[in-house]
Amino acid sequence: MALPWALAALSLLPLLSARGPLCDHPRAAPITDAILQQLSGKWFLIGVVLRNPVLKEMNRELKALFFYLIPNLTKDNLQFRDYVTIGPTCIYSENPGRIQRQKGTLSRSVVSEEHFANLWLTKDPETFILLFSPEDDKNLGLAFYARKQEVTKEQRREFHEVLTCVGLQDEEILYMDGKKDLCRPLEKQQEEERKKENTES
Repeated sequence: MALPWALAALSLLPLLSARGPLCDHPRAAPITDAILQQLSGKWFLIGVVLRNPVLKEMNRELKALFFYLIPNLTKDNLQFRDYVTIGPTCIYSENPGRIQRQKGTLSRSVVSEEHFANLWLTKDPETFILLFSPEDDKNLGLAFYARKQEVTKEQRREFHEVLTCVGLQDEEILYMDGKKDLCRPLEKQQEEERKKENTES
């Protein structure tokens, strides 16, 4: 199942230079080992904006999403373990990805096609943003991730500032609902199985 940040062919270009006064946030910058270590681990999708009408329709039933991001610092690749609640179903998948350090982008392979997203670091290391197709207003997209399902007022405020910065509107946001997440039991089961395997090996 393609995640919101991997549903379209995403641009490798940096953010557009024409900005409003709120655009003092970091642009796409080289990705370091320290950044990858910061991104390693579990993340929750808090909110997503997808202007592409086909992608918006595909995500209409998306209720909750969290994933584990596992970087390999020496090979510049990633492993994603995704838990997605769509309608009444939990869907689990594992997907490979790559790191484009100098371009400041991450990519992942979905259905034999590689998709790219600009990494946009926020002021708070407990959140980050992925920006899609910044040069294409009709397909512009943005996804906001956090370490916890519930975010603080400050974290949410920065998310809204970035939305304004790139020309998106608050009313375009599709928010996730952690109360509708159906994947926690599967996550717990898999964690127990991994612990058992590590103990036996």
